[in-house]
Amino acid sequence: MPIISLTTDFGDKDGFVGVLKGVIWGICPTAQIADITHAITPQNILEGALALSRAAPFFPSGTIHLAVVDPGVGTKRRPMAARLGDHFFVGPDNGLFTPIIEEAHNQKRPAEFIHLDKPEFWLPNVSHTFHGRDIFAPTAGHLARGIELTDLGTIFTDPILLDGPKAIRTRNGWTSHVTIIDTFGNLTTDLRADLIINQAEVRFSFRDRTILGLVDSYGWRKNGDLVALVDSEGFIEIAVVNGSAARELGAEIGDVVEVTLK
Repeated sequence: MPIISLTTDFGDKDGFVGVLKGVIWGICPTAQIADITHAITPQNILEGALALSRAAPFFPSGTIHLAVVDPGVGTKRRPMAARLGDHFFVGPDNGLFTPIIEEAHNQKRPAEFIHLDKPEFWLPNVSHTFHGRDIFAPTAGHLARGIELTDLGTIFTDPILLDGPKAIRTRNGWTSHVTIIDTFGNLTTDLRADLIINQAEVRFSFRDRTILGLVDSYGWRKNGDLVALVDSEGFIEIAVVNGSAARELGAEIGDVVEVTLK
């Protein structure tokens, strides 16, 4: 049975997510639908891009990932579908798939992009404000029932890419940035741990706070300690043991974490 994942900023109050599922099942009743998250901060494309890029690799080959964080709905931004590696992606061409596109290019994996410009694969009446229901969910359903990607529209080669924060090499280490604040208040940065993991000494500085070295996990320090560690995806994370680093530090997305190596 085909698998479709959903990533949106719709929340769970208004029934929008249920509508997407209803449209998909109306086209492909055998589809299995998995929710990655619907708690993306409204209109935050970068947050959605990071959440999807971290979850998608754990899905089976052939999964269709439907993602809708779409502040430009109803404008001239392209609706798109793509094959990136051995997965499919459906959503707005607004940078939402940037990390996955970049990873495919870096790994020299297949990358194919389709402008969804064939209304016969949409719902009959398309609104100006809910393309998730009217264009993207039907497209995911048609892919799941076996329609070829290239039959859904016109090939293009210039997808929109976000110019998001990236760790910057400095003379003594790295300047990194907070990219994710999770539900526990942990601060994930854009610095891959493999860039510093073999260093004899490393110091992390956030505003007026300093952390020396890495711990293996939260349990190696006492409650309330501020620690640095490697998160489950291989990035440097700042955390408070059994607490919230975001609350204690007043952290926000984009804040700088300076990393000094010896």
